[in-house]
Amino acid sequence: MERGAIPLGEFPGPFDLQSTVESGQSYLWDRADGRMYDESGAYGGDAWYESVVRVDSEPAVVRVRQIDDRLEWESSVEAAPILRERLRLDDDLPAIRAATPDDDVVESAFDAYWGMRLVDDPPFPSLISFICSAQMRVGRIHGMQRELERAFGATVEFDGRTYHAFPTAEQLAEATEADLRDLGLGYRAPYVRDTARMVADGEARPEEAAGLDYEDARESLTRFVGVGDKVADCVLLFALEYLEAVPLDTWIRTTIEEYYPDCDRGNYAETSRAIRAAFGGEYAGYTQTYVFHYLR
Repeated sequence: MERGAIPLGEFPGPFDLQSTVESGQSYLWDRADGRMYDESGAYGGDAWYESVVRVDSEPAVVRVRQIDDRLEWESSVEAAPILRERLRLDDDLPAIRAATPDDDVVESAFDAYWGMRLVDDPPFPSLISFICSAQMRVGRIHGMQRELERAFGATVEFDGRTYHAFPTAEQLAEATEADLRDLGLGYRAPYVRDTARMVADGEARPEEAAGLDYEDARESLTRFVGVGDKVADCVLLFALEYLEAVPLDTWIRTTIEEYYPDCDRGNYAETSRAIRAAFGGEYAGYTQTYVFHYLR
């Protein structure tokens, strides 16, 4: 086992691990104490978090916790560069906040969870996670991903325990709709199966959206079965580095209705443009994530 520590003072702005991985952005982390997504408004904790990542296509376990101004990690590989990328430690958080509007709701959200970062998840697991997210609470979405891992993912031994990686598209494509319904996916089961088959067969890959203009990238992702504009925006924001993306889920639509009614334009595309402008444009997705975690 390798161990190390990452001093957080070398990165721009503060960092908070708990809110970063327990704010509905990622469903690829778990808590060693089994309490993932048990509490709303998660912030400031020192629990161990675990994830199975892929290094040169091979699964490896990474554990991390935050103790004051450092991240302590344990892994079978050198985890510091993985954590730096996946937790976006290099983002200049003070500059991002300075670019957001002077707005009471936004300022309150940043004050409450200052240090929360966006995640940078692998695109395929992110895509599947958010296909599963429709009409589901974050704890249930998280549970679905653990079920998929246990049923279809490769196993990896680490520190006397057996872990499961998130299944590859090829592994998940072998599942039947009945298999997935048995795991509790309900009507999402054929969406997950068919999207996995699209990727496994080479028909489409979520990474193909990267580099396109934002709205073209969103349209590219809607090729996948079960993916509408909201799910596409989630994948763009949390896996493909489109920091301007604002997923218009129930919480954000309620926020628009209550605090930004002028941004409601009656359809997704126009409302999206309006709320992105209200949330600061280039970093609107950061603003959205703070507001979502604050008001949820």
